[in-house]
Formats: sequence, C-alpha cells, structure tokens
Amino acid sequence: MRVLPPTTDPRATRLLVARGLRAGADGLVAATLTAYLASRGFSAARIGLLVTATLLGSAMVVLAVGSRADRIQPGQVLRGCAVAMVFTGALFALVPWFVPLLVVAAFGPLNPSAGDVSAFLPAEQALLPSLVGAEHRTALFARYSLVAFGASALGAALAGVPLAVGRRLEWSTQPSLSTVFWLYAVLGVLLVFVYGPVAKLHRTDAVRSTRLGESKARIRKLAALFCVDSAGGGFVVTSLIALWLDRRHHFSLAQVGGALAAMQMLSALSSLAAPALARRFGLVRTMVFTHLPANALLISAAFAPSGRSAVALLLARALLSQMDVPARQSYVMSIVQPAERAAAAAYTNVPRSLAAAATPALAGWMLGRSNFGWPLVIGGALKATYDLLLLHQFGRSASEGRNNGVR
Repeated sequence: MRVLPPTTDPRATRLLVARGLRAGADGLVAATLTAYLASRGFSAARIGLLVTATLLGSAMVVLAVGSRADRIQPGQVLRGCAVAMVFTGALFALVPWFVPLLVVAAFGPLNPSAGDVSAFLPAEQALLPSLVGAEHRTALFARYSLVAFGASALGAALAGVPLAVGRRLEWSTQPSLSTVFWLYAVLGVLLVFVYGPVAKLHRTDAVRSTRLGESKARIRKLAALFCVDSAGGGFVVTSLIALWLDRRHHFSLAQVGGALAAMQMLSALSSLAAPALARRFGLVRTMVFTHLPANALLISAAFAPSGRSAVALLLARALLSQMDVPARQSYVMSIVQPAERAAAAAYTNVPRSLAAAATPALAGWMLGRSNFGWPLVIGGALKATYDLLLLHQFGRSASEGRNNGVR
C-alpha cells in the first residue's frame, strides 16, 4: 500500500525541499540558541523573553499577511520571509546587546521550536493543496511533516559540531556558536532562489485567495482551541527543553543535540502513520488519540529521576506527539473552499503563534528559579485539555474528514 503520493509537480518538490532546508536550520538553531545566548551572558529569564519575542513577532507577521490574503500571494510571502532570514541570521551573529536582539527576534523568522510558527507555514500550506488532488491531501501533508521533522533532526544532531570545530580553531564558545547564525543567513539566500518559480504559481495555477466566508465560524472555533494547545506547547518549545536538560540533568550541548535529534527523527517517522490512521478513524480522532498519551508522557518526564529516563520518556512522546500535525493541516484545508485556504491557514496559525508566544517567558522564569520540570507539567496539562475539548467540539465531524479526500 502506498503511504505517500507521487509528487510529480516540480513546484511541490521545491516546496518540500525548501521545507527541509528551513527545518534543518531551525533544528540547529533551536538546539544551540540557549547556549549561544548564555554565552552572551543572558539569564534564563532573558532567554525565555527572547524566545517569546520570536514567537510573538512571528504571530504579528502572520496576522499582517493573513489580513491581506486577498492581495498578497503566498509565493511572494515565501520569498519575503527568505530575505528576512538573511538579515536575522547576520544580525544575531553580530549584535551583542539584549534589546537590539529582542527587536531582531520579534521581526525575524527565527524559530526556537520543533514546529513552524513563521509566515512560511501558512503560505506553504495554502499552496500545497493546489498541487495535488484532494484524495492525496493528507498524504502530502504527511510527507511535508516527514521532511520537516527529518531535517530538523539532522540540524539538531549537528548542534555539537560548531563547538568542536571552534575548539580546533581555538575559538571561545560565543564565536563558535555564532557560525550557526551565519549558516542560517546563507540558507536564507539559497531559499530565495528555491522559492523563485513558486512565487509565480498564483498567476497560472493557484486559486486566487479570498477572505473567509461561510466557514468563518468553524475556523474561529478551531483557532480558539488551537490557542490552548499552543499555549501548552510554548512551555516546552525545543530551546526550553534544551535548557531544562542542561539545568536539571547537566547535559552537554552535544548530548542535548543528540537527544533532540532522536526526538525529531521519531516524530518524522511517526508522521507516516497519519494518513492510514486518518482513513481508519477520521482526522479529528487521529489528532486526539495520538496526542493524549503523548501529553501524559511529557508530564511524566518532569518526574524522571535521571537524564536517561527523562529522555526515554521524551522519545516515547515524540513517537506520538506530532502525528496530529498532518491530520490537523489537512482538516483545516478540507473544511474551507480552495480560495479561502490562505486566509484559513493564517487565521488558524496566528492564534497558535500568539498563544505559544505567551508562555516561554514564564517557562524561562520558572527554570531560572527551579530545576524541576514545571514547564513540562503545565504544558502537558494544557495540551491534554485541548485534546479533550477538540474531541468534544469536533469529534462527530471525524467521518466528514474521511470523506474529504483523506489519503
């Protein structure tokens, strides 16, 4: 049985390649960001505030783009974000002061989490369904997630390389880790060219974007629920998991990178099961019944007596926690008209980013005062609450998901 559809459109392939490049950069940045900021002399509270700024700024950009979905085409957004990557990477490498970095974090597409919170995401989500039949929509989003988590795992696995190379060159920690952000800027330049043909997609193939119509009430309800999930996720973004492993279990940067890479790889492999589960149980039930046990494992990791057992629980969580991503993306696209996809993607991603931005600073404050995994406990509890509310509000529409091209 074929799990993923053949992607024959070269523009779809370009979008998947671009997603891989971005995810690789995000994985490396997420694993090294806290160590880099600590080498600049920033406290855990300030690090948490910077993480909040990246998420809040991304939400504002997505909101601005989404409000003009009928005038700004997704392909243009992608190239604009790629250019922003170049400036963000260079400025993070060069600027040593907290306040300027806070501004750069707010306006750039830097991503400290395992998922994507930037304006890249809704733009790509709006374009992908136009390049494949409805019967293959969920499978294409599964491939999209597979590429993202796999590349992010590779990026995290390389987290120890900059320091190792720096030691050979007799560099200190700060200049060694600044190379990560120079690489981030270089990848931004590469993405400008990768997105080139995709930026012209709307002129011939894609349906011209409009604002939300009859589906607005349902999308609003989903967006509200996604806020609960993302608020919980903000407590456990990848950079803060890295900080917790360092503070609680004294992991080295190489150990943190290895653990995060393994988590991302398991998440990548698990996304392959989403289309089959969605066909069998429907999109909503697939989202809920893979997510609930993952959140129980997340809470359990906070009470783990050793670093090894904590990582084991986090790895078990990774097998389940991201299986809902392609199902969620496919579900949102299935309940709106093709012309509404860009607006729907922005409308559901903006609240997610805003809610996720509200909690990392609080998590950083907690970790600055206690090494116990309170962020894991609170984050897991909030995400489990979202699962139960989603099942209650949309569980009966799971059969609808199966009938809307879930393959």
